[in-house]
Amino acid sequence: MGIPAKARYVIVGAGIHGLSTAWKLAELLEASGKGSGKDILVIDKSGIAAGASGIACGVIRNNYFQPAMRELMAHSVNVWDSDPETFHYHPVGYMQISHEGMHEDIVSIFEQQKAIGYESTLVEGKDQSTEYMKGLFSDWRAQGITSVLHEKRGGYANNVASIEGLAKKATAHGVQIETGVTVKGFKGANGSSSAITAVETDKGAIECDEVVIAAGPWVKTLWDMMDLPTEVSIKSADGKTHAGIPTWRYWCLEEGVLGVDPDLQKTNDGKMPPVIHVDTDAPLHSDTDGSVLREEAWGIYYKPDFHFGGVQGGAMPYEVMTPADSVSIDPYGPESPEFIVGEDFANMWTSALAFCQERFSGKGVTFKKEPSGGLGCFTPDSFPVFDRFRENVHVIADSNHGYKMIGVGHLIAEEIMGNQQALLEPFRFSRYPEGKLHPVSNSPYPWS
Repeated sequence: MGIPAKARYVIVGAGIHGLSTAWKLAELLEASGKGSGKDILVIDKSGIAAGASGIACGVIRNNYFQPAMRELMAHSVNVWDSDPETFHYHPVGYMQISHEGMHEDIVSIFEQQKAIGYESTLVEGKDQSTEYMKGLFSDWRAQGITSVLHEKRGGYANNVASIEGLAKKATAHGVQIETGVTVKGFKGANGSSSAITAVETDKGAIECDEVVIAAGPWVKTLWDMMDLPTEVSIKSADGKTHAGIPTWRYWCLEEGVLGVDPDLQKTNDGKMPPVIHVDTDAPLHSDTDGSVLREEAWGIYYKPDFHFGGVQGGAMPYEVMTPADSVSIDPYGPESPEFIVGEDFANMWTSALAFCQERFSGKGVTFKKEPSGGLGCFTPDSFPVFDRFRENVHVIADSNHGYKMIGVGHLIAEEIMGNQQALLEPFRFSRYPEGKLHPVSNSPYPWS
């Protein structure tokens, strides 16, 4: 069709958020008689699912210590449940298996899940936890575990296939998706207005009424193009204001695949298991030579996945200490010469699998030695920012919580239509100077 010179709505990013927004916005425009999907243009510099959405592990969970995150994720799980076939979604459930240092947090999560009607089972106590896990996996042997939170909903989805499913839903309503289009800048209005009047690309300028930024790890690049704040002031719980905090920083995600038959991870009754997430403070020893790999609290997650061809999962990410302005995002993901997993991760993760279940002992040699991993662009507190800037720009900065949050696009679409969404209110940019921060858990992960 070619790049139009004008579109009412320009969405930057053809991943989970951009396409979810396009799909829902098209439905709302049609239902209200105010337009259709033909008013929406999605652009992406590479292709559909070419960014973080396309390399995501695909885990879908509600397990968050923060009430606002938990309620937001319950909404997103509803969207996943609405069409599992199109989204290539496997609702096998999710298990958070934890050490005593997280016990109080896990009880709080369970109580709040119960309050919002999100079905889960809580098991407390060392012996009780071991018994529960052995009821699923006879070879379970993880140490240092004193609680199990078993979410009966959630699970995982196949990353690229699910995004392609979203694209089909959007284009069925007339949405135009153009790939190979790189944003070079934004044209602002004259006079007192700060609104964006055009998105400038390498294929020409596109005049617009509204813009949605849904670019995952590239959000900082587009943010800077719009001359938005490079630093924030954060009011802490003691009432003090901390100025000069960088708006963005990067963490590197580490994931991989054990090249075994996915059926190896079936439960005792021959079924596909829930996604497993283990956080423990027990020492971790190498399954190869017995050397100590971790003495502090650590965690991993894993699942059998025929799409990946084995047992796939990951561990804690690490913070990139290079200043954000100096970090090279491209080439991204497996194409990156810098931000991919190495031997240390492979040894740690495969040893952790063996720590949890005997069936994985000695299987480290099957770890797939192929590039994996990718950068995530994080906010100052590691939680998302969903807000409007420059009068008509809706920024979806997911702080790498993104793939599982398929419902955020629906909420953004509602706000574009003028319907403010209570679920998004805790994620406004103003929370930093106002001190309306999310509580922090005892998890070793920056986003739990």
